[in-house]
Amino acid sequence: MEYKFLDAKNTMAITTKRIVSGKSDILLVSHDEDDGMWEFLDGEDVCEDNALVVSMYEMVQIDESINKLYDLPLGWVAHRKSKTAEWTRTPN
Repeated sequence: MEYKFLDAKNTMAITTKRIVSGKSDILLVSHDEDDGMWEFLDGEDVCEDNALVVSMYEMVQIDESINKLYDLPLGWVAHRKSKTAEWTRTPN
C-alpha cells in the first residue's frame, strides 16, 4: 500500500467510529490551519462519543484514495459526494 502524505505515518488524525467500522465513507477531509490536524469525516454531525483519534497510516489503509489529498494546504477542505467521486478542494 502506498502512503503519500508528508506527515509521519503515526501522526494523529480525527475520524469517526462509522468510518473505521466501514459503515460510512470518507467524504470530507479537513487540514486544520491552527494545529495542522487532519480530519477524515463522512459529512454527518460528529459527537464526542462517535469521534476517534487514529494514525494517518490507518486512515490510508481504510481508504487509499485519500492519498490524492496528500498536498491539501493548511486551512483547506476537500469533499466529494461518494467514495468514487472526484475530490473538490476549497479554502476553509
